[in-house]
Amino acid sequence: MGTRSRGMETEIPGRIKARPVRKPGSLVAGVIVAILAAMLVHGMVTNPNYDWPTVWKYLFNEHVLDGIKWTLLLTVYSMVLATILAVILAVMRKSGNPVLRGVSWFFIWFFRGTPVYTQLVFWGLLAVLIPKVAIGIPFGPEFWSFDTKSILNATVATVLGLALNEAAYLSEIVRAGIEAVDPGQAEAAKALGMRPSLVMRRIILPQAMRIIVPPTGNEAIGMLKTTSLALAVPFTMELQFATNAIANRIYKTIPLLIVACIWYLVITSILMVIQAQLERHFGKGFDSRRPVASGSGQDGQEADVPPVDDEADRLNRVKMAGLNA
Repeated sequence: MGTRSRGMETEIPGRIKARPVRKPGSLVAGVIVAILAAMLVHGMVTNPNYDWPTVWKYLFNEHVLDGIKWTLLLTVYSMVLATILAVILAVMRKSGNPVLRGVSWFFIWFFRGTPVYTQLVFWGLLAVLIPKVAIGIPFGPEFWSFDTKSILNATVATVLGLALNEAAYLSEIVRAGIEAVDPGQAEAAKALGMRPSLVMRRIILPQAMRIIVPPTGNEAIGMLKTTSLALAVPFTMELQFATNAIANRIYKTIPLLIVACIWYLVITSILMVIQAQLERHFGKGFDSRRPVASGSGQDGQEADVPPVDDEADRLNRVKMAGLNA
């Protein structure tokens, strides 16, 4: 119906008032799941092996809070660097230059094909593999050199390892988002005289963000948990290592694992809220629906009907909508 009659109850002659079919199976399944969930919660609360007093004692421990800080820093730095590299790699994959396409493909193939733990171990040993980095003429004299250990500390190695691995996955997400944009958008922008770089920055990427943001949010949450592998570098200040160090000192592994789980869940919940807000922001203009009349369009879509004031005319429109359905 129209905007004025959408909320009004229309009496249609001969309407069949059907009752919904009873589905006892879903009710029984809900009761069973509720009972199992209650049993699980009761067992967690009453089981002395969880040692909840120790959990509450170390939940806000200074070493744990410091580990949370470093976990968040690693996640943010790695995701920012990975996002920048992913956009560059996605543009290279779309380039007409075969060298750029080949390099992008090799990068994605290598970092997606090797475990992230192995990559982090490699970055931790890079100073042993390449002890000195020099700048000068290729195959000629060197102008400036420095020791790799002086700049590639554990923090830098961890961020590089996580970011390069994540960039390989994000680049495919960015490429899918770019390809989802109608090519006519770029053609119209080029017809107006816009440069290709400006077209990508102002036309293509803003529209592709609606598709890029949801999986990128999932990757950010995954990155948060992947930081627990930083021990491979070795990096010994993130949350998982901090809780493990306390557990090894007091010989209570399970309570400290619960502490780590609680903080990971809290941070993940916050990231999920941020992701939802970003999806809502970049989805503006795509999810809006105008008031429509039921059953008057094709493929389940409803067509607009102007407001109707006359009752007889309104009933006539309802009947015609039913005949056209």
